Amino acid sequence: MDYRFPLIEKLPPYVFAVITQYKMEARRRGEDIIDLGMGNPDLPTPDPIVDKMVEAARNSRNHRYSASRGIPNLRLEIARWYERRYGVEIDPETEAIATMGAKEGFSHLVMALVEPGTKVIVPDPSYPIHSFAATIAGCELIKLPIDQGADQMMESLRRLEYPKGQHPRLLILSFPHNPTTVTVNLDFFHEAVAIARERGYLIIHDLAYADLVFDGAEAPSILQVPGAKDVAVEMFSMSKSYSMAGWRVGFCAGNPQVVAALTRLKSYLDYGIFQPIQIASIIALRDCDEYVPEIAEVYRRRRDVLIKGLASAGWDVPTPKGTMFVWAKLPPAFAHLGSLEFAKQMIAKAGVAASPGNGFGERGEGYVRFALVENEQRIAQAVRGIKSFLTE
Repeated sequence: MDYRFPLIEKLPPYVFAVITQYKMEARRRGEDIIDLGMGNPDLPTPDPIVDKMVEAARNSRNHRYSASRGIPNLRLEIARWYERRYGVEIDPETEAIATMGAKEGFSHLVMALVEPGTKVIVPDPSYPIHSFAATIAGCELIKLPIDQGADQMMESLRRLEYPKGQHPRLLILSFPHNPTTVTVNLDFFHEAVAIARERGYLIIHDLAYADLVFDGAEAPSILQVPGAKDVAVEMFSMSKSYSMAGWRVGFCAGNPQVVAALTRLKSYLDYGIFQPIQIASIIALRDCDEYVPEIAEVYRRRRDVLIKGLASAGWDVPTPKGTMFVWAKLPPAFAHLGSLEFAKQMIAKAGVAASPGNGFGERGEGYVRFALVENEQRIAQAVRGIKSFLTE
């Protein structure tokens, strides 16, 4: 019998799966492929976090179902983190919820806030789940260009007009931005909040790369804007700042009605994060600030090796001031190939895997994204392979 799955049919083929297939086929042939494709942090989780996890896991009381919205002490620590980092007051009872990573939290949050046909504003290009969560929920996407920077997106947002009562429901933001690496200052958020108030938008801001900023760049919280909690929530992931990618823990904070909506939906879907992970996350937020700049410095050094190496190969790429990525426009001589074919050839001829830009949206075409997830020596090796490929 031929079954149809309408929801799945709405989702386009995952471009990154093609690159993964090419990479795995090359490795099966015995080729050494340096994988700079997926943003999968390779740095170890700091020891105090691991030690607390082991200790908590040995206590059988922590083996039972946990709280879907997060244990009270974790939510309290989230509030303290916001106060310490940004001077923002968060009520741990009504304005914070733990999530199974930012991706799960974001997806379920969108589902909780919309109904089919709702208009959702997303940047283009964007991290795939920022648009596909809305697609899965049956929403209509409104894509605003960000390939030329945050000013371009803000100008498009200013000009976006709909009749009263037909305005979009959600505005999705994420700075520092994946994949373009664009950063913004607090003035950007001031205007975004003002527009949201005027037009009745809710804002979800993904602050996944809060700590991965370089060269004096800033990564403010949207909740620093006075009154932002009236219209906005913010997602945070422990994956990058604390190298806890596989632990799958993050949180959402801000508008209490929005947090309550996510809390209610999640109560039907899960029994919470494994409690020892939540306990270890308290240690991360409370006691591990000293590790965060060290982690960021590793990514900065890797960034510099890659940017300098690409320049020596004749590929001039802007130096990113945020995230763990390098967003590179295809060299002019290869632009005709398009993102996917260029990425395929880079695996075959340079032994390097990167993410094709068109996987992030239409305006990502003509770019590739490098993830800084290998050490400096491997990145230098990757550069040698790329240089050979570009000059052959």
